[in-house]
Amino acid sequence: MYYMLRDGWYCQFLEADLKTALPRTFTFATPEKVVELAERGRGLKDLATKHALEHGIGMGRGGIHLHLTQEQYNKLKRG
Repeated sequence: MYYMLRDGWYCQFLEADLKTALPRTFTFATPEKVVELAERGRGLKDLATKHALEHGIGMGRGGIHLHLTQEQYNKLKRG
C-alpha cells in the first residue's frame, strides 16, 4: 500500500509486482485511519515496521507491505 497526504490521506494498493495498481483506493481525514488500515491488513509485523509507517506519515508519504486475506484482496481487486 502506498499512502500520501493529498486532500486527506490517499491510500493506493499495488499488486505484488509493486507496479500494477488495484482499482480500489481510500482517502482518510486522519493519519490514524492509515495506521488502522495497516493493522487490519496485517502490515505492522514488528516495531521497526510501525516506526517506518510513523516516519512516512510524518513525511507525508510512504508505503507498507500488507499481508491481506484472500477476501480482503478480492475486495480491493473489484474496486
